[in-house]
Amino acid sequence: MKQLQVALLSLGMALATTFLATPSARVAQSKPKMRYTAVRSGDSVVLTDATTDTVVSILPSLGNIAYEMKVRGHNVLRYPHATIDEFRKASNTIGIPFMGPWANRLDEQAFYANGKRYALDMTLGNIRGAIPIHGFVTATSEWRLVSVDAGRNGSTVTSRLEFFRQPDWMKQWPFAHTIDMTYVLQNGTLEVRTAITSMSAEPMPVSIGYHPYFQLTDSARDEWTIAIGARTRWLLAPNKVPTGETEPIEKLFPHPRATPLREHDLDDVFGDLARDAQGRATASLIGKTQRLDVVVGPNFRSMVIWAPRDRPFICFEPMAGITNAINLAHRGVYKELQTVAPGATWRESFWVTPRGF
Repeated sequence: MKQLQVALLSLGMALATTFLATPSARVAQSKPKMRYTAVRSGDSVVLTDATTDTVVSILPSLGNIAYEMKVRGHNVLRYPHATIDEFRKASNTIGIPFMGPWANRLDEQAFYANGKRYALDMTLGNIRGAIPIHGFVTATSEWRLVSVDAGRNGSTVTSRLEFFRQPDWMKQWPFAHTIDMTYVLQNGTLEVRTAITSMSAEPMPVSIGYHPYFQLTDSARDEWTIAIGARTRWLLAPNKVPTGETEPIEKLFPHPRATPLREHDLDDVFGDLARDAQGRATASLIGKTQRLDVVVGPNFRSMVIWAPRDRPFICFEPMAGITNAINLAHRGVYKELQTVAPGATWRESFWVTPRGF
């Protein structure tokens, strides 16, 4: 009888344990996987959206360049390297480089701000060319991570460039400032946020830009179609600097919303962007089924499109101003140059949305 009581007691305890354990076990098994993650992986930061199977990789120590944006395994950014070491040795024409403190070309080895001429010191070796191009911070290692985070609203990474700390930079561009760049991956869209905070005693011209290299994998370059949300094209001198004259975009693209790329070898500056109710403008790259929409906010006043005929990529370049905006504004030719006041912050974003992958 005693043995039967002990057996029944043991059985009751086992049943109770099972009853109590099963709900929590079920909860553990049914706990949803996190949609968004943001992790450091070696020198890179990797942002993930599991629902859309989108993975973005950024290398803060090399220009804070986003070098991969893979959608279901397809990289929509040009990245021809097998390793990060290869990337470090050849960081041109890759991913999403930042251009500052000016983007694209200047028409002389000097720039103008607040009525003054600032000559560039070519002996420092940090500026390229008789026609200085793309500033000098594109591949810098001076970006510092501020935060890496993920939650319900996306995965993010913010890095900061303290421009004012570098004597050689300040010699070329004597306006103390910091730049915060934030990559946000949400709902399969990559947002790139820029915040420039002035620490200077005088207004600082803002003429930065980005030079993203986009590609599709479902078709060749000559099968792509582009749609451009702009109304005017700036005419260029032989040195690729705007002359000050413009023409309607239809002179180059009779059908700007559906232009076969095979018909064009592009290195052109577009303005008077066609804005929606939020002040945003869109350029699109369209393949057989794949599509990329590149949307720029209102403080990106211009877009350069570079698509050389013999290269399998296209660059939709968000620009705070047209090429040579600083010097053309000084001469009264360009009216949209932006500045950031002492102690103030200039902010803007652009977005990359893949579809059909």
